[in-house]
Amino acid sequence: MGNAEYDDDEYPSSMKGENRKKHQVEIPPPQPFFKSLKNTVKETLFPDDPLRQFKNQPPLKKLILGVQYFFPIFEWAPRYTFDFFKSDLISGITIASLAIPQGISYAKLANLPPILGLYSSFVPALVYAVMGSSRDLAVGTVAVASLLIGSMLGEEVNPTDNPTLYLHLALTATFFAGLFEAALGIFRLGFIVDFLSHSTIVGFTGGAATVVILQQLKGILGLDHFTQSTDIISVLRSVFTQTHEWRWQSAVLGFCFLFYLLAARFFSQKRPKFFWVSAMAPLLSVILATILVYFTHAENYGVQVIGELKKGLNPLSITDLSFGAPYLSTAIKTGIVTGVISLAEGIAVGRSFAMYKNYNIDGNKEMIAFGMMNIVGSCTSCYLTTGPFSRSAVNFNAGCKTAVSNIVMALAVMVTLLVLTPLFHYTPLVVLSSIIVSAMLGLIDYNAAIHLWHVDKFDFLVCMSAYFGVVFASVEIGLVIAVALSLLRVLLYVARPRTLVLGNIPDSNIYRNVEQYPNTDTVGGVLILDLGAPIYFTNASYLRERISRWIDDEEDKLKSSGETLQYVILDMGAVGNIDTSGISMLEEVKRNLDRRDLKLVLANPGAEVMKKLNKSKFLETLGQEWIFLTVGEAVESCNYMLHSCKPKSCMDASFSNNV
Repeated sequence: MGNAEYDDDEYPSSMKGENRKKHQVEIPPPQPFFKSLKNTVKETLFPDDPLRQFKNQPPLKKLILGVQYFFPIFEWAPRYTFDFFKSDLISGITIASLAIPQGISYAKLANLPPILGLYSSFVPALVYAVMGSSRDLAVGTVAVASLLIGSMLGEEVNPTDNPTLYLHLALTATFFAGLFEAALGIFRLGFIVDFLSHSTIVGFTGGAATVVILQQLKGILGLDHFTQSTDIISVLRSVFTQTHEWRWQSAVLGFCFLFYLLAARFFSQKRPKFFWVSAMAPLLSVILATILVYFTHAENYGVQVIGELKKGLNPLSITDLSFGAPYLSTAIKTGIVTGVISLAEGIAVGRSFAMYKNYNIDGNKEMIAFGMMNIVGSCTSCYLTTGPFSRSAVNFNAGCKTAVSNIVMALAVMVTLLVLTPLFHYTPLVVLSSIIVSAMLGLIDYNAAIHLWHVDKFDFLVCMSAYFGVVFASVEIGLVIAVALSLLRVLLYVARPRTLVLGNIPDSNIYRNVEQYPNTDTVGGVLILDLGAPIYFTNASYLRERISRWIDDEEDKLKSSGETLQYVILDMGAVGNIDTSGISMLEEVKRNLDRRDLKLVLANPGAEVMKKLNKSKFLETLGQEWIFLTVGEAVESCNYMLHSCKPKSCMDASFSNNV
């Protein structure tokens, strides 16, 4: 890194003598307070400008657009074709074959009656088909939310001792989850879900999957008594203190079907055209296991079965919602936590498949759709539903075209509820455990964890904290730890922003980080600092101290070469906003520099920053002539002053007569 030296003849004509000019940094015109507040609210809550389509439209057209906005089915239904229906029919039947065994299995995971898993694949799917904006999302119950419901409600009410109260609390938690999701969408607060970072979701999902797998040892080993705790220590203690109750018949059956399910998935991954092999494997496992148990009477040899499932469609459950004082807070807490988790998964899955097909989905509309399907679901004997990745991936690979595939799935589940439920009487619980284990193994994304380690160590720390928190403590503690670490990182970004020394890239007017570009040149007597974040009360003190340290380091470095520091340029390009604490910090920096016979120069301040600096009278204190449009102009002006007058007189000189 060298020093950039200029002769007087090398300066542009605009920088010579009395003809030296610079571009003026404008102060934005003042805006009324309410107009400014309106713009701020619009940018915060309506960044996608959803009302744009209503502008300059007649009243009838606005009404139609409004109906289509909240019920997207009325937008695409007029364009629906028979070719679309053929694709959606195949997709719907395919995902129904997965939804039926998964629904029963996940209801068992949530300590709920198995029939609720089928109910939850019927009504919510119809609601989403009308209100959802994703063409590929297949809605239904998910393992992580089921585990959360089971663990959080199980701490307050034992599902074995008081199954009716437990069921009512699960339905109430689903209602509050839907209410919370719909409120986020209506009030455009979807950005709250973004606080669940990718690393948090990877670690939390992996930890939850590990806990779920360990809990399935109860079904695979045929144990009658099992711990209600979810941490690994309690689960393993419960397993190995009951070795005398292990049933080898159940274990053999479970591991055989688990091997078949994993082999089917491996085959489908290697040959994507045969995706249906993996999709049909859970249902085929249920059919084969049911037939095997029926003809061998394995239930008499320790193999537990589902038992009787009630025929008929979803009964109304609005009167079962429990708003009583003793457990209301538990239901609300469970609803909010599970609602956020299910939203994060459902929206992420919907966006990922929308990206593949080059269309967009509105996250806030999706929140409203998820919320309404859970509110309606809670009133029709359904528990929490969202858009699970496994089911949506099957729907996508089966060639679905629209949300009609969800309607087909719902109709298939309806037929099952009306006619086929007695056939599940002899379905062994162990095969449901095998289905859950097979699905959970796919959620432990160790490749994503390795990627986080290589790219960002702090993200890896967040991921592992979530994982070990879930596995060794509880699902809630793991989630809290991960979210807390993610928020801590956000706070550190704000409270400890990066400040960089800039240098000039040779043969250009570009200034970049000297550490990233070691061949940059520095201008003798001028220190250029890049402030990389808005200046608020959280980071004002840190920036003041960091700027002072940069100046001390630069002066020490220049002493060895016999030079002196004269100008400190602050590049304000990344400073999107500043508060009164930040302005006070700049005033202190200026006073400190004045005492050391140094001059403060600002470059590239934004409109909001200029407006506040002007109102605070800081511009008058600093002098408008020491504010430049670019770093290049600031350096040229400072360098000209260094070579055309004595340092002290340069400190007192004003550019105002030359502007």
